[in-house]
Amino acid sequence: MAQSDRLSTLRHPGRWDRWRAIIFGPSPSPVLANERLEALRRLSVEAWHRGYAVTPSALADAKEAGFTSDQLELLLATISAGRSARGRKVRP
Repeated sequence: MAQSDRLSTLRHPGRWDRWRAIIFGPSPSPVLANERLEALRRLSVEAWHRGYAVTPSALADAKEAGFTSDQLELLLATISAGRSARGRKVRP
């Protein structure tokens, strides 16, 4: 899911987003209904696009949602490995 979500999905809708919705119609919201899963989604999206350089607030939100430091470390390492694997080309 983090691979397909853009960083722009992490910010609150602005004036341009409202105009775009009026002109082109509303787009589906990527925000998850469960607050715990939403904190995980936000951290995952940041990690996918920024690597380990995630914002401290994203880490704090995930910890506040109940995830342990070990779980978050594993998540970041897994996403980093996925980013690396995606950038590699497979040789025949």
